[in-house]
Amino acid sequence: MQTLILIGAVLGLGLIGYVMGRARSLIIANNTVKNLHSLPSYYGAYVALWAGLPGLALLAAWLIIQPQIVEGLVMGGLPAALTADLSGAQRGLLLHDIVNLATGNISTRGNEPAIVAAAERYNDLRHFGFMLMTVAALAITISGLIVARAKITPTMRARNSVEKAINAILIVSSLIAVLTTLGIVLSLIFESIRFFAQVPFQDFLFGMDWSPQTALRADQVGSSGAFGAVPLFAGTLLITVIAMLVAAPIGLMSAIYMAEYADPRVRAVAKPMLEVLAGIPTVVYGFFAALTVAPFFRGFGESIGLDVSSESALAAGVVMGIMIIPFVSSLSDDVINAVPQSLRDGSYGLGATHSETIRNVVIPAALPGIVSALLLAVSRAIGETMIVVMAAGLSANLTINPLEAVTTVTVQIVTLLVGDQEFDSAKTLSAFALGLTLFVITLGLNVIALVVVRKYREKYD
Repeated sequence: MQTLILIGAVLGLGLIGYVMGRARSLIIANNTVKNLHSLPSYYGAYVALWAGLPGLALLAAWLIIQPQIVEGLVMGGLPAALTADLSGAQRGLLLHDIVNLATGNISTRGNEPAIVAAAERYNDLRHFGFMLMTVAALAITISGLIVARAKITPTMRARNSVEKAINAILIVSSLIAVLTTLGIVLSLIFESIRFFAQVPFQDFLFGMDWSPQTALRADQVGSSGAFGAVPLFAGTLLITVIAMLVAAPIGLMSAIYMAEYADPRVRAVAKPMLEVLAGIPTVVYGFFAALTVAPFFRGFGESIGLDVSSESALAAGVVMGIMIIPFVSSLSDDVINAVPQSLRDGSYGLGATHSETIRNVVIPAALPGIVSALLLAVSRAIGETMIVVMAAGLSANLTINPLEAVTTVTVQIVTLLVGDQEFDSAKTLSAFALGLTLFVITLGLNVIALVVVRKYREKYD
């Protein structure tokens, strides 16, 4: 909260700088805008940027570096007997106990005097660091405001400077997005390499048994675990296929109706109502699947002599298909509406009917967008977790029977990473291998979508 107040203070000084810079430009131009090189707002923005950006940059750097310095000083101040012969993981646990005690959380070593003293020092260093950060951030912000305001002259190219600064901010923002993605990919790759050092790649990718629960001692049952991911891939594919069998036809047909047949008044009501489905939380869909759809399928199956599990791929897939209908419908509707009217008019001029025009002209022209919508829906179905947990279960069954319980890759990732975990065991590291596999699958779907879009876009340009 204190950090947020400090950020607000820096932004407030930037706003003050904008007002002061704008007023200063009008004063030196004798309230005649034509005497200035740029509009007064650019002079205000110039001062605001010089006031706010350095202060915010300092805060960002300080907040990144300070915890490492504080933690290093705290660990360095501990008695040598307490830190001797500790591994990296053990030092991390010791530091975790100190931080928990300092922040008022439960600590397993809160009764040791050395740990208590370290926690007090941790709080003192953090408080001192915050005070120093506050003084430095406000000083650099006020200094930037004063210097920038003093540099304002009628011939100053404020607009050029502001546009260059904004361009630099946009570039940095783009780099942050790219670097974040790169960091995610590299973290998955490095942790997956650690996993494959313990479990052979072929056993993971082609193994038929999934049981990652490893024991703590070698003499316990299941101490080696089983990491064959084929049942997870099969369950994910089965539920995704069922979901797309529901979402693709309903979503596409509803899009065609709203774009080509519906009265504008009907469309104005139907489209928002359909898109409301996209705003419903997935946990609500999960409750709906577990409490309504799954019991219905089980009861219906028993009435006709079928053995339907209380947690089935069919229930999860149908509800997931209902959930992703808006993704297919809304995007397909926008793409169909974007098809040039001249194509329709040409088809009508050749004697084609309305339905023939839709089948032979509109749909082929809109095919790239429709394929993109379908692949987006597939990616959404592959990444869904809550519905599968509540309606399909956690059983890693290798089956293509939609009436049985299955599980998916995302569900297992969540299961493996729940609670405190040791990130050096095959059980926990397998979550990263699953995540990397899922990333490769979704990347492949995106590549396919780009290929299809480029191929057919050339045809209809």
